Amino acid sequence: MSDAAQPTAAEVRAAADAVKTALDRHLQAVERRTGDDDPAVYDAFNALAAAAEVYDELLYDRHDEVTPFEIPAAQDSLPPYAGPEEPHAVSVLIRRDYAVAEPARLLAQAERLADLDPDGQVPAAATAGAGVHAALGVVFGEYEADEIASRHKEFGLEEGDSTLWVSAVEELPEPGEWLGAPFDEADPAMVICRFDVSAVFDEEDELDADPEDGVTDRP
Repeated sequence: MSDAAQPTAAEVRAAADAVKTALDRHLQAVERRTGDDDPAVYDAFNALAAAAEVYDELLYDRHDEVTPFEIPAAQDSLPPYAGPEEPHAVSVLIRRDYAVAEPARLLAQAERLADLDPDGQVPAAATAGAGVHAALGVVFGEYEADEIASRHKEFGLEEGDSTLWVSAVEELPEPGEWLGAPFDEADPAMVICRFDVSAVFDEEDELDADPEDGVTDRP
């Protein structure tokens, strides 16, 4: 960054003062909270995070220094809930990532399923010599996603990040309506609660970690 584009010392000082103000407001909101999901605490938290991020950036640009703050990325938070107080229906959106850590184990499981299939319902591609692509189709076609999540090591899979969103909907869609693009209409503002699992949370000291890390729950 050129000298002309650098923030002034006064701008950095103003950003620091904004952090102090946001910190005081956050503490006041916490002290006055009316419940676990008090929207005032949520708003104060977001305001504090935004002020800290601005200060961190200006401090670095002006003085080449950083803060010890860990600023949450925008995608790690949800907008204020805008759905009905008493939803009549919900959509559960799930994404789980896996690495194929042991292809031989995965192939062996697919072959075992083929051997145990007396009616020939398991595709012939699952027989010996088939590739990982076919084996994945066999395993995920045979077992429910939750069972695979709990037994993934048996299938030669290694867990990556996962997320589950429970989202309010006005009414259930017509059968087959969204099957062609199941996640296109996901609206973060309609999410009632969200549960995230990621190795990034494991990098924190477990003794000091916030017990709500990776979990967003709200009315």
